Amino acid sequence: MCGICCAVSFSVEHFNKDLKEDLLCNLKRRGPNSSKQLLKSNINYQCLFSGHVLHLRGVLTAQPVEDERGNVFLWNGEVFSGIKVEAEENDTQIMFNYLSSSKNESDILSLFSKVQGPWSFIYYQASSHSLWFGRDFFGRRSLLWHFSSLGKSFCLSSVGAQTSGVPNQWQEVPASGIFRIDLKSTSISKSVVLKLYPWKYNSREDVIKECVNSLTQISADLPTFVSVAANEAKLYLKEPVVPLNMILPQATFEIHCSSISSVPPSRETLQVFLTDGHMKEVVQQFIDVLSIAVKRRVLCLPRDENLTQSEVLKTSNRKANVAILFSGGIDSMVIAALADRHIPLDEPVDLLNVAFMTKEKTIPAGFNKKGRKEKNNCEKPPEESSKNVTAAAAAIAGEQFNVPDRITGRAGLKELQAANPSRIWNFVEINVSLEELQRLRRTRISHLIQPLDTVLDDSIGCAVWFASGGVGWLVTQDEAKPYQSSAKVVLTGIGADEQLAGYSRHRVRFQTHGLEGLNKEIEMELGRISSRNLGRDDRVIGDHGKEARFPFLDENVVSFLNSLPVWEKANLTLSRGIGEKLILRLAAVELGLTNSALLPKRAMQFGSRIAKMEKNNEKASDKCGRLQVISLENLSIEKEIKTNFRKDTLELIRNVKIAQKRST
Repeated sequence: MCGICCAVSFSVEHFNKDLKEDLLCNLKRRGPNSSKQLLKSNINYQCLFSGHVLHLRGVLTAQPVEDERGNVFLWNGEVFSGIKVEAEENDTQIMFNYLSSSKNESDILSLFSKVQGPWSFIYYQASSHSLWFGRDFFGRRSLLWHFSSLGKSFCLSSVGAQTSGVPNQWQEVPASGIFRIDLKSTSISKSVVLKLYPWKYNSREDVIKECVNSLTQISADLPTFVSVAANEAKLYLKEPVVPLNMILPQATFEIHCSSISSVPPSRETLQVFLTDGHMKEVVQQFIDVLSIAVKRRVLCLPRDENLTQSEVLKTSNRKANVAILFSGGIDSMVIAALADRHIPLDEPVDLLNVAFMTKEKTIPAGFNKKGRKEKNNCEKPPEESSKNVTAAAAAIAGEQFNVPDRITGRAGLKELQAANPSRIWNFVEINVSLEELQRLRRTRISHLIQPLDTVLDDSIGCAVWFASGGVGWLVTQDEAKPYQSSAKVVLTGIGADEQLAGYSRHRVRFQTHGLEGLNKEIEMELGRISSRNLGRDDRVIGDHGKEARFPFLDENVVSFLNSLPVWEKANLTLSRGIGEKLILRLAAVELGLTNSALLPKRAMQFGSRIAKMEKNNEKASDKCGRLQVISLENLSIEKEIKTNFRKDTLELIRNVKIAQKRST
């Protein structure tokens, strides 16, 4: 994962040899292992390329990379399949080698059509003065554009930077295909023409018209000197997934559905479906394809292969390489169960569980008002007493964070421990106070969520930022200790609800328009996931120097689910906790999961209790006034932010130490 940026200027007076400090800081946080800048000057234009690398595979390759012909490449992606990349190789260099040897536009499009995995890129082709850029089909990696007034400069970047009091000027590059700008022509005409090479499935002939129509709406938000047009040769990228199966069932199936619907909503209800041989086979196929997707995402990262046998046996000292955004719900539980299959057994897995403060601090039983342990515990050995004091002191804060996702998360932890007691499951309790939320939203998070700006974006963006940071507590029966996740890879379950009718709006659409309406809703959900979720989540998680990976949005997983008729994925005649994401619940049963297979969908903003935390009378779709930003004018402010980061946690650590001293 990387932070990539290209700033282009068509006039000397508008050109800066360095990026603004705000933007540079934001990019460096995404790529902490290597930073490099490269300037390309031409009589008509100047390009400043900036690359910041999070090293995850092969040899560390600094970016931008340049060849002898002056071509320049910035890559923020992972090649999981489609293009051969050996374990010791770096996919940035492999992709650049292919691009450098491309003889025409078709070769470039063929390359990106083959790649399976998330990506965004910027490629400067010196011979044609062309700047190519784009995002993958689902938009799993962020890329923003910003066009200055009068068309004298523009910028492409993984993440933006905002100035306090100035309206947001960044917009997400739509995941509609690959774009190309002729820099030489633009410098002369003073107008920017974005040539689009859209995604197209072979059987669709009207895709050019569809994409131009959609981009006409995007053009309306761009300056008048920027236009979008389909490429003259009508070339396109091949869509990496098959179209959604829109077939409707026969009447006999509807009768079968009604008979099953009469079964009480319980684990037995799921077992009824698994007695059908065809359905059982479909569920196993789903498990197989999803398991491969998870395997690619947990094994494709650097591990310390040089540990001695004695070090390997000391699993308590091993650090986790993979973390999971974990609520204990069906999505994260299935991902955890499949990750357990492929991650080395001696390697811990971090389960990141976030909660927002729900009530004032309370003093737990066993403590007096001064925080001292009551006398009835004085006869216990000092070591045991110390552990009890630590756990109890953590409970002082813990009770006020006892939100729904914390409760289901702890229950999910027990299921995973029962399924594989040999694995170390690090359940990381990440507790966020109102003061901490407000401070860090203002100084660190707002610019990551933007250009999205709704109350829903604020809630989810903030929750994901705190969760993926992995700073919290490991609480067991014996002790509680502060913890910082070292995992560079964060798995998330996004994509399951969109494809498997997990949202309440799917049920509403089914009740009003039947299966035909439900199909259209699912098609719409998947079509807009790049603009509603993925760019934001990539920016938010990447800000910690970690990479988000999305198993449910693996190309093969999506193709498999798209190939199924809708009734094999969900049955909304059944109650909540059964009917939505039915195939995933059946997979959970087959994987040996128990109670989590029956948990109804609960949105992250409600499960973590961030929603309504500050205002009770706002709607999710409302513009969020809290998403106002403060520009980082110098590094001293950035240093101050880092000093204040997790202040509440440090305060609690001090309280624990005081309690330990008093107990002795």
